[in-house]
Amino acid sequence: MSNARIRRLAPSDLPALRGLLQVYAEAFEEEALYAEAPPEDSYLETVLGTPGVIVLVAEVGDEVVGGITAYVLAKLERARSEIYLYDLAVAEPWRRKGIATRLILDLKPIAHQYGAEVIFVQADREDAPAVALYQRLGSPEEPFHFDIQVAPQRGG
Repeated sequence: MSNARIRRLAPSDLPALRGLLQVYAEAFEEEALYAEAPPEDSYLETVLGTPGVIVLVAEVGDEVVGGITAYVLAKLERARSEIYLYDLAVAEPWRRKGIATRLILDLKPIAHQYGAEVIFVQADREDAPAVALYQRLGSPEEPFHFDIQVAPQRGG
């Protein structure tokens, strides 16, 4: 188990958020996407201050080594919510040290505060480490995932 400190980011935590975005860029192998048009500080402050946006980071000293981005989804069929764990990543040198598990476990009491009954997350079948992590913490379902574009794509 690592000595990483887990904490929730506030609007004033932009350096830590920028560090987390770098971890995401490297972990998801999307450095160009993250570097192409980084959001302004004011946008990130607004997002971090939005109720229902949950960003947790794992830090060792001043270094962000991992984190989670999750969203609260209010349900209509009952007065409850669900949490969608959208992004989770840990920097390569810090993997296999329990940080991802700790991040998810630290998300659970926050989810409870929002009246959530469940945290759900998507994992691609070929992402064996993610699938193994989530199987230890929850029960799998077999959904389909579709991306429905909002704006027409260029050239088509």
